[in-house]
Amino acid sequence: MPVLKKASGNPEGPSQYKQPSRKGKKAWRKNVDVTEVEKGLEEVNEKVIRGEKFASEKQSTDLFTLDVVGDSSIPKKFPKLAQKVLKADEILARRSAVPAVAPRKRSGDKTTDGILHVKRQRTQYVTQKELVRLKKVADGHHESTVEVVDATYDVWDAPPEEKKVFEELPFLPKPEKKKAPKTLHEQPISLAANGKHIPAVPKPKGGHSYNPAFTDYQERLIEESDKAIEAEKKRIEELNAERLKLEAAARSAAEAEAAEARADLSEWEEDSAWEGFESGGEELSVKVKKPRRKTQAERNRIKRRKEEERKAKHEAAMKAKAAQAQRIKEIALEVAERERALELAKTEISDESEEGDDTELRRRQLGKFKLPEKDLELVLPDELQDSLRLLKPEGNLLKDRYRNMLVRGKLESRRKIPFRKQAKTKVTEKWSYKDFTMD
Repeated sequence: MPVLKKASGNPEGPSQYKQPSRKGKKAWRKNVDVTEVEKGLEEVNEKVIRGEKFASEKQSTDLFTLDVVGDSSIPKKFPKLAQKVLKADEILARRSAVPAVAPRKRSGDKTTDGILHVKRQRTQYVTQKELVRLKKVADGHHESTVEVVDATYDVWDAPPEEKKVFEELPFLPKPEKKKAPKTLHEQPISLAANGKHIPAVPKPKGGHSYNPAFTDYQERLIEESDKAIEAEKKRIEELNAERLKLEAAARSAAEAEAAEARADLSEWEEDSAWEGFESGGEELSVKVKKPRRKTQAERNRIKRRKEEERKAKHEAAMKAKAAQAQRIKEIALEVAERERALELAKTEISDESEEGDDTELRRRQLGKFKLPEKDLELVLPDELQDSLRLLKPEGNLLKDRYRNMLVRGKLESRRKIPFRKQAKTKVTEKWSYKDFTMD
């Protein structure tokens, strides 16, 4: 660091010491007292000459000291605080009522003084009589059997014990007893078309056998073939309807583009006619309409027209809503008539079997999701085997059981959710460039 020296001549420059403030314009002076600045420069020069280090260049250990003893004058100034003991020290200073463990090694329990004690009879063992009885119980020979009797009351519906809090505090409102829904004691509604009860494990017909009779197998094969043909026809019809819909949409889009192109062309011709480039070279006198403000009468006319349009739109919406309400009533009446006719048909049907069939259901959807389709349990003619050793079992008992419970009305059809819904998280980038330090 270069050494700063004073200028030759007058060692001290002109200065004005009595100058309390320099805020005013009149107080701006040329000569200012710089004695303090010069004194600091001299100290810096002396340090440079002696080779001393500045405070910014020294280590922290040279500048600071760690006080581990404390100030001895504090207990004299605050005697109350000096007498106070920490809670941790107070807990550690307490003496336990349990005596401490002796440091010497104690003698073993087997060491005696030579005196033989009287032998006592052991009681912690199984007697011969109890052993014989346990063996008989293990073999199934019980001396007394417990009779199992059906409960005459609902164990889960037992009244809970009332707490004594309400006796001590009678002003507290007593909690209301939870009421079970009415449908809890009702029988589930079967989804069979004839309304009859569907058994939990239905008996399969002859056509479902792995070695069926020819007539049963032929009838079932024709029935399943007809169903497959109808499903394929329906699929083809849906594809054709979708194709026609796409073609109509494409045609309407092309017509709209053509109309837009014609409109653009007509606008271009009008613009060219206005500019005087019309065929024939005839110049037309064009009168440009100057923009002007609308009068109050015109504004009122526009306002009345908008109000009439709004009223007409509202009336049309109300008419559509009334028509929808009327249609809903008609649909409800139709559904009621259909249900009544179905009930009459059920009563008129004289069927010997008391079991329902899940092949024909009165509805295919419960809630938001549809019922799962029944698996096709049919073996093709070329897959029929003559030997049970070559038989390949088919079907899934778990799926059949689940669908059977849905059809019987025991469960609702639900959608499988493989992953639970996770909480939404927001990822942000940390502004690390703001975390700066000055060296």
